[in-house]
Amino acid sequence: MTNAAPPRKSPDQPWRTEGAPEEPPKPPPGGRRVRGGWWSLILAALVVFLIALLVLSFFNEGDEPTISYTEFSRQVDEGNVSKIYAKGDAIQGQLRKGRDNPEGDGTYTKFRTERPTFADDRLWDELTEHDVTVTAEPVVKQRSFLANLLISLAPMVLLVAVWVFIARRMRSGGGLGGAGGMLGRKAPPKPVELEPGQERTTFDDVAGIDEVAGELSDVVDFLKNPDAYRRMGAKMPRGVLLSGPPGTGKTLLARAVAGEAGVPFFSASASEFIEMIVGVGASRVRELFAEARKVAPSIIFIDEIDTIGRARGGGSAMGGHDEREQTLNQILTEMDGFSGSEGVIVLAATNRADILDPALTRPGRFDRIVSVSPPDRGGRESILAIHTREIPLAPDVDLAQVARTTPGMTGAELANLANEAALLAVKRGQRQVTRSDLSEALEKVQLGAERSLVMPEEERRRTAYHESGHALLGMLQPGADPVRKITIVPRGRALGVTLSTPDADRYAYTEEYLRGRIIGALGGMAAEHVVYDMITTGSENDLEQVTTIVRGMVARWGMSGRVGRMSALPGDAQQAYGLSAAPRTLDAIDDEMRRVVDECYEEACRKLRDHRGQLDALAQALLENETLDEADAYRIAGVTRLSKDTES
Repeated sequence: MTNAAPPRKSPDQPWRTEGAPEEPPKPPPGGRRVRGGWWSLILAALVVFLIALLVLSFFNEGDEPTISYTEFSRQVDEGNVSKIYAKGDAIQGQLRKGRDNPEGDGTYTKFRTERPTFADDRLWDELTEHDVTVTAEPVVKQRSFLANLLISLAPMVLLVAVWVFIARRMRSGGGLGGAGGMLGRKAPPKPVELEPGQERTTFDDVAGIDEVAGELSDVVDFLKNPDAYRRMGAKMPRGVLLSGPPGTGKTLLARAVAGEAGVPFFSASASEFIEMIVGVGASRVRELFAEARKVAPSIIFIDEIDTIGRARGGGSAMGGHDEREQTLNQILTEMDGFSGSEGVIVLAATNRADILDPALTRPGRFDRIVSVSPPDRGGRESILAIHTREIPLAPDVDLAQVARTTPGMTGAELANLANEAALLAVKRGQRQVTRSDLSEALEKVQLGAERSLVMPEEERRRTAYHESGHALLGMLQPGADPVRKITIVPRGRALGVTLSTPDADRYAYTEEYLRGRIIGALGGMAAEHVVYDMITTGSENDLEQVTTIVRGMVARWGMSGRVGRMSALPGDAQQAYGLSAAPRTLDAIDDEMRRVVDECYEEACRKLRDHRGQLDALAQALLENETLDEADAYRIAGVTRLSKDTES
């Protein structure tokens, strides 16, 4: 297969196709293809403007300038007035020869003026003397009532015509945007071939989530051998929902399923279906499913489906008829329309499966919910091997060691890590990526980029004690994550950083471990309190971490005897605090959170006072070297590493 996802050809087509068969382009009815919809719209508007300008100039052709009575008397004296028409003191007239208008631009032949009421001249005698004809009809005739009515109604008629045109386009599902959207029919999706030598994604390009790939392998087998399933009376799931944190490879998995099965792949983001005008999203969903059925067996992938798939509520939408809900209803209808024989499977990805509408996740629509989690140590090593296939690595690079120091990182973050290391190697003029490049890239990704900030010596010393407090408590606390690096070089928004990562991946946490995390996070503030008897604003991020951990301990994980074994607060931090618990329960949670934090802070201060010499030694070493790695930090603190890296 050499076909893959093309760039969008038209803003009206919010999906990308991969592996679809070639089709000759079909011109729209009438034999001509509309090109450049916006240019055609501009050209049409320009033509309408020119026509209106010509019509108005035709009607205004007889408009005459107003001249002063003095200028009129002068022209009469010169014998240049051929005829006039008078009504009261208003006079219209026409000259025999054009004259320059002294009170305006250009020349004039026809004119109008006003005879002053106090004038006591011999106007009639002068007109008779110069053979001026006094007519009974106006020299300049005014437009009729019908002409004025037509001109005044023209803009309204034009607006009504445009509105009718838009309404017809919307009823036919044409939309408004892009080439063929406003003028002419919308072009059907066109498959675009990949660059020469580029191949489709398969399971060989997926690593670290083998158990998830295994769950999707039967989807691939069904697409390859549908007859075997039909003979057995088995039906494939109509939809598979991939749920997991960002960067875990959900989109990559969907493309790999399509590439492995060798079927066309339609990819779209849910947000691309949403438009300001209600009905456009539903129309696009209908067209997407229709195109997938034409080339079945095929796969439709909808990314970030929670954008339109959130649980519906009567109060959240305007009567349940907004664009998002109409688009969701259309997706539900299309998935219900599958009989299982079309060979069209819908894959979707979301970071928030818990907020999806129950109608979307029920059997018969998204039958399976597959959880895609961050990879374990072996998975991270495999992912690094894939992302470094095109990167020349030095002999001293150990991907297994890099995998051990990157717990919790997703596939996207590991790909970024490999790329940052390659960028560093290029900047240094190297031919290979070394272990040092990967180490510095990891620091940049985890700690942030270094800042060239010159700190006063006193603030630099306080920062050294702050980071030493974090590190020393992490070394002394049983079961705490080992300290990997300490630095007082400003990185990102922090003036200093202490990096601690576990030796092995953790999936459950004990109360002792969580208390150790709180004590370590409070170590910076405690060190400032012990050494300077004061605290600074540098502990803001530490306190945020402490609050998150202790709230989970007390209100979600049953680690408080007073609150009890119950989940009193939701896991979603964005939800209002008082919606899921009684006031007395909230007061108890608050009291328990404060008690746990106060106990941990007192213990942190006590340990730092008991080990003040080790704290001073670490701070002095940081002031001299700015950065300490794991071995130097433990050696200077005089603490023996209690746990070793274990192979798993």
